[in-house]
Amino acid sequence: MNKPIRILGLDPGTATTGWGVIEEDRKNPKLVAFGCIETSKHKDTFTRLKEIADDLNHLISEYEPDEVAVEDLFFFKNLKTAVKVAQARGVLLLTIAQRGLGGYEYTPLQVKQALTGYGRAEKYQVQVMVKNVLKLDHIPKPDDAADALAVAICHQQSRRINQLK
Repeated sequence: MNKPIRILGLDPGTATTGWGVIEEDRKNPKLVAFGCIETSKHKDTFTRLKEIADDLNHLISEYEPDEVAVEDLFFFKNLKTAVKVAQARGVLLLTIAQRGLGGYEYTPLQVKQALTGYGRAEKYQVQVMVKNVLKLDHIPKPDDAADALAVAICHQQSRRINQLK
């Protein structure tokens, strides 16, 4: 029997980076763990980005994912926020590459489409689908962790589709 594929999903942010780990169990995703990497706004950017890298390295060591899926920046309303998120994404991508893991990127539109079938679905609709797909009693909280699980599920579904080709 093949070893299940373990996927780490990441929803980048400087203050809060959501993470979620799923495993493919007979082609169905199964929840392993989820949470958030949080940094204090009272610390300088250098320290915050280092904390994100350190925490991600710890998560990778603990959960040993085979692949990592990261939400991509698609659009933004606030340039300052977009730059901060892009910095956090850069740290995540570098850490993934340094660890020699397969990394994949998905836009919010792709994630929504994969989970709900509708690219403009509301955040709550995606969260309900995360709960349903993973057969959970409640929507995972905080929202950033639920978003990260959605990214992981999107990747798992994308893997399955690509295997059929």
